[in-house]
Amino acid sequence: MDLDAYRRGLDVWLDDHATALAPDPGDGTLAGHMTQLARVKRLGYDAGWMRWGWPERAGGLGGPSIVRAYLGEALMARGLVEPGGYSMTEVLAPTLIDFAPADLAADMVPRLLRGDEIWCQGFSEPGTGSNLAALSCRATPTADGWSVRGQKVWTSYAQFAARCVLLTRTGTPESAHRGITALFVDMDTPGITVRPLLTMHGVEEFCEVFFDDVAVPGERTLGPVGGGWAVAMDLLPYERSTSLWHRGAWLQRRLDDFLATVGEGMVDPAALGEVLQMLLAFRARSRSTQRRLAGGERLGPETSIDKVLLSTLEQAAFDLIGTGLEQALIAGCDLEAQRWRADFLYSRASTIYGGSAEIQRNIIARRLLDLGDDR
Repeated sequence: MDLDAYRRGLDVWLDDHATALAPDPGDGTLAGHMTQLARVKRLGYDAGWMRWGWPERAGGLGGPSIVRAYLGEALMARGLVEPGGYSMTEVLAPTLIDFAPADLAADMVPRLLRGDEIWCQGFSEPGTGSNLAALSCRATPTADGWSVRGQKVWTSYAQFAARCVLLTRTGTPESAHRGITALFVDMDTPGITVRPLLTMHGVEEFCEVFFDDVAVPGERTLGPVGGGWAVAMDLLPYERSTSLWHRGAWLQRRLDDFLATVGEGMVDPAALGEVLQMLLAFRARSRSTQRRLAGGERLGPETSIDKVLLSTLEQAAFDLIGTGLEQALIAGCDLEAQRWRADFLYSRASTIYGGSAEIQRNIIARRLLDLGDDR
């Protein structure tokens, strides 16, 4: 199925099933968002739309990956799902397909696509920040696999997750990225403790995760022992490609919603023009990334440009909305102030999560522009 045929068919299906897909307007909690996400994915999977763009060996129907970009865009534009939880499929499933044993990917990926499960990403640790090569969560060999001990932090949706793509230290600390091994861990395994963290926008989206002698079967190793850095480098560009396209669609919807609610007269025209220019620039760049991905190109450090553009846009958009919100409230407009406030606060983190803006600019400077030593 090509993109044009997919787009036409999906749009008709979304229109025909608008009532069944609509979220509960009275449940704006994180748990409610996760329930809505699972419902939309299940309906989309049963109708085939969630399966197009994924390889048949992993439960998909084949076709170009770019149709997945449009599916997420359409769901965001209609307000059916939130971008954070939805993005975990695009971030984690491609790498699992690439590095997991074929039978494991065939068993697990359909569970994620049809909304039976949510997965999380166990990368960040206390004290290491964006220095992923310094991680210390250790996996020790056992007779039939691994015993994992350590801690992760900022693990999104871990309290809802059934599985975790986990990076562990299997070599010496001095070996840095050469001593890392990736594992696929069941989150209900004894020894795992999840502690949600309340963020400043009032949502327990992030978690601390503790691993106390957690047994992981050897067949859950992703890629070769000591090859976890390659897994991470395969995964991170997906975190900065299709999932960013989806978030850009969500940002456009939120901006359109705000302007439709308060009117353009509540915002500075010059500032609005600047935000719209940034939105178009991001979408042009991200569209090119989707086309390259669909064409079979391997994504790499150039996706850091997409991340910088998106995070800069998100903060600028909610700066504009924040100023307009103040004016609208003074004028007595009726709007969901708490929801807009939460989105504004969350936007402050856009230059931190997924690799800070400083790290992204260093990648661009060193690995794309050859400015300095790339170590």
